[in-house]
Amino acid sequence: MERKSNVGIFAGLLTYVMWGFIPLFFKLLSDVLPLEILAQRIIWAAVFMVLAVIFTKKWQSFSVIIKAIFRSPKQFLLMLLVALLISTNWFVFIWAINHNHILQTSLGYYINPIVSIVLGVIFLKERLSRAQVVAVILAFAGVMVMTLSLGVFPSLSLILAFSFGFYGLLKKKMDIPAIEGLTIETLFVSPFALLLWGYYIFSDQSFVTNNATVVSWLLVICSGLVTAVPLLLFAFTARKVTLSMLGFMQYIAPTISLLLGVFIYNEAFTRTHAISFALIWLGLLIYSVATIRKHREK
Repeated sequence: MERKSNVGIFAGLLTYVMWGFIPLFFKLLSDVLPLEILAQRIIWAAVFMVLAVIFTKKWQSFSVIIKAIFRSPKQFLLMLLVALLISTNWFVFIWAINHNHILQTSLGYYINPIVSIVLGVIFLKERLSRAQVVAVILAFAGVMVMTLSLGVFPSLSLILAFSFGFYGLLKKKMDIPAIEGLTIETLFVSPFALLLWGYYIFSDQSFVTNNATVVSWLLVICSGLVTAVPLLLFAFTARKVTLSMLGFMQYIAPTISLLLGVFIYNEAFTRTHAISFALIWLGLLIYSVATIRKHREK
């Protein structure tokens, strides 16, 4: 049992480290238009997820789930919304990385757990503990400090946090296994991605029509791997480690991104940023401690 937990912890650390360093990868694609990167990410993620379904022998369950979705207009619309939410999240992330807003992406994924708490209260009628209420207030204060002091509303951060928050909420409601779910999501938006890529090719804006090299092809193909592999590792991790351990791990990725933004790409980290992030970090610390205590009481 302990060995399974250790394997799960290793997989989780690998997952979040990969997510943390992902800005380095998308910076390599800065010459490709953000929407085309999104299209490539969706297309190749769909290819790799179909292969994952085949190699993990989940084709039968995948077929059953997708047939059920197409038979139910409600499930179909929910899945389409899920796919659009994660696509929006991916696009905003890519755009932010390639326009030197890595700190905003980091802030967004720090805010995300707090957003998930609020959505749980509103839509799932979950009750907040006193500590969780304090965590939400501190996170809100952190956002307001940045907005009022810098005069800049952290729109990118909030779009990332809320799109991923609603994505998680709908995924919870649909309750579809991770591999089959991600495969269906990417396949749902693949036709739009192919149309978008076709438009860029015919309008001579695609990397394909602008002296595409072997390296650029490898990078766009790997965008699918960069998307699919961490999500598959995350699905494995979630089954192997405790909720409290998973809760702490989720802060690894935005912390790495924050450090990359400041020390590698020289993004400005002002006193206002420090106060804002400190309030959110404090809220997350309180939230994590409360989660651990609640988990141990069960």
